[in-house]
Amino acid sequence: MKKIYSPLTLEQIEKLKAGDELFLDGIIYTARDQAHQKMVEAIAKNKGLPFDIKGAVIYYCGPAKTPTGKAAVSSTALGVDSECRRVIGSCGPTTSSRMDKFTEPLLENGLKGMIGKGNRCQKVVQAVKRHKAVYFLTYAGCGALLTKFVRSARIIAYRELGPEAIHELKVENFPLIVGIDSRGRNVFARVNKKES
Repeated sequence: MKKIYSPLTLEQIEKLKAGDELFLDGIIYTARDQAHQKMVEAIAKNKGLPFDIKGAVIYYCGPAKTPTGKAAVSSTALGVDSECRRVIGSCGPTTSSRMDKFTEPLLENGLKGMIGKGNRCQKVVQAVKRHKAVYFLTYAGCGALLTKFVRSARIIAYRELGPEAIHELKVENFPLIVGIDSRGRNVFARVNKKES
């Protein structure tokens, strides 16, 4: 399995192909609809964003409340310790198409990676290609499993949004699939072609 590191570099991005399975280490930022709205408004008003967006990866996710106490975790083929203290609640991906209308301004300002579930509109596919970015998929319905790959978590902006606040997550071996690569190749286009 390939491994990549966030913040992403152009060198890393250009080596990725739609359909590649890989692991991500580094910092990612959770953001859903309301946080995206606030960031796009900040860009429009020439205000700063709550994190350095150059090379950043946004995860379309609204984490659940962090569980208290020690939670037993079954070991898996993905190499997770048999028991660990979770630093975040369930953190599965949300539907990415809800962020389509906010995506281009963020890409124009240096965003290089997005993680979510589901297809993107053609306008976003073209923007990913134009800005040499990448859209990743992660496993839907596996929010509890994905907590195992989060080593630290803290709210960094928009606390008033509750679970939709922006969280900074440090992840290790976070499992991803390249959904749309920097050349605009899209795994969903392949699926649709096969079905037609």
